[in-house]
Amino acid sequence: MMISKKMADRLNEQVNNEFYAKWAYLAMAFSFESMNLKGFADWFFKQAEEEQGHAMKIANYILDQGGEVKLSNLPQPKTEYNSAEEIIQAGLEHELKVTRQVHEIAKMAEDEGDLATRNFISWKIEEQVEEVASMTHLLEIVKMAQTPGRLLMLQNQLKRD
Repeated sequence: MMISKKMADRLNEQVNNEFYAKWAYLAMAFSFESMNLKGFADWFFKQAEEEQGHAMKIANYILDQGGEVKLSNLPQPKTEYNSAEEIIQAGLEHELKVTRQVHEIAKMAEDEGDLATRNFISWKIEEQVEEVASMTHLLEIVKMAQTPGRLLMLQNQLKRD
């Protein structure tokens, strides 16, 4: 194996974290569906797809490095929310948590002198900057759209063809 067992274990943990993020975003999307906010639901369904892509990219890196991908049980995501703002706030908090996790991997790679993993994880660091900014922007807009009519206008802008 070209990466340490400790790094392979940590990357496997992140694979599972990314799959959990997919589940959490699906739960959020279904909550938006229940609120009849289909544009928001579409946005979160897309986020769920992206999270699966992240998990697969990390899993393939583990395999390329001679490691074994180990999936574990995922915790049940929260499924009941009271408002669009609550869902998006939870999404932002999750993205901030993932950012800390990814920074931990980068630091661990630096400490181990694992330049390949440090270089690999750079894409995810950049991705997290975008994810946090996007979720922060969406939350700010939802907070400004305090009236139901404005919220519906916003959700219509989020719909995809």
